[in-house]
Amino acid sequence: MLSFIDRIPLMYLVMITIFLGLAPFFPEPHLWEKLKMLAAGTLVKPLDIFDLLWHSWPIAILLIKLYRMNAA
Repeated sequence: MLSFIDRIPLMYLVMITIFLGLAPFFPEPHLWEKLKMLAAGTLVKPLDIFDLLWHSWPIAILLIKLYRMNAA
């Protein structure tokens, strides 16, 4: 079921994770901003929730890939 993740080159996934996790680079990465909003309880707008998911999906895929690499 998750075999498509196994076919993604690790280096590409790491680069996408870094790029989307840190974009935009100035004044503050969106992911960090949205995580602060989540911790403060102010993450309520649908656009902010989508933004959090958009900037964090590569991290989830990378973690799944690393887990599958170590479990195999």
